[in-house]
Amino acid sequence: MEQIQLGDTGRTTTRLGFGCSSLMGALGCRDSLALLESAYDAGVRHFDVAPMYGYGEAEGCLGEFLQRHRNQVTVTTKYGITPAKKSPLISLARRISRPILKSIPSVKHRLAQAANAATRTSEKATFTPHQAKASLQRSLAALRTDHIDLWLLHEATAADLQDDGLLSLLEEEVRRGTIGSFGIGSSADKIPSLFAQHPAYCRILQYEWSVVDPEVNPEALSPFRIHHRALTENFRFLHRALSDDKHLCQRWSASTNTDLSSPEHLAHLMLKAALVMNPESIILFSSKNPVHIQANLKTAEDRALDAPARELHRLVQTEWHPLSL
Repeated sequence: MEQIQLGDTGRTTTRLGFGCSSLMGALGCRDSLALLESAYDAGVRHFDVAPMYGYGEAEGCLGEFLQRHRNQVTVTTKYGITPAKKSPLISLARRISRPILKSIPSVKHRLAQAANAATRTSEKATFTPHQAKASLQRSLAALRTDHIDLWLLHEATAADLQDDGLLSLLEEEVRRGTIGSFGIGSSADKIPSLFAQHPAYCRILQYEWSVVDPEVNPEALSPFRIHHRALTENFRFLHRALSDDKHLCQRWSASTNTDLSSPEHLAHLMLKAALVMNPESIILFSSKNPVHIQANLKTAEDRALDAPARELHRLVQTEWHPLSL
């Protein structure tokens, strides 16, 4: 697997990173750990988590995994969104839903959306040094580590970053070695104003990128970038559009020399496009299927897909103008 410098941390890691948002949700601890080991065995060496993931339990699960692999992997976690408050009803719902998801995979996406809506917290950080320090200590304890490679301000906006003491805290934690580097993890539409108004916070930028998203000019931003959502709802949206327009699908398939009517082929090309169009970045993906994890790693290493992926990106950006996602 191709390696990349991890921003200004002095460490290297893999171009593909594993997103841990699905841990400890529909999956229990044993299955979540097995999923992490599958990603590691496939070659992934970067893992992305947050305190809110997995109903507040994903960091702890990743921490158990790190006991066996800490020196071989890099880790991102975040500060800014608190986990949903634990409830016996949530735990009961998770136990009930797991066998349903295994026996009827088609309901997985709808149940996941419902679960997220039911447990979403309205509590957002005030981005103060005191609150940040407390969150960092909790993450270090949950992850069972003495350092975090990347620490991101989760869903921060330019208006949130008014306390200069927060920047001083971040810089001090880098000097102490508690964090390797820091940055912002937010939505793509907020990144330009964050970088323009608070560039000192933007050593690392993490935001969504897919072939269907409007382009954010990376040269205007320059810091090390991490991208996610190359697939998920963007894949479903594009696949549905191509399925509904057979002529467009045939023409684009001929132009990319790829059968884009195949969900598998389209997904692989969309993931590859994220890699080739962002050559100095990490691309995150998430999956509950070890077979799909292996397939994603093979896609990343298949240089024959580079040109078709670039062509798919060109076609979407220049010829396709959907009204909305």
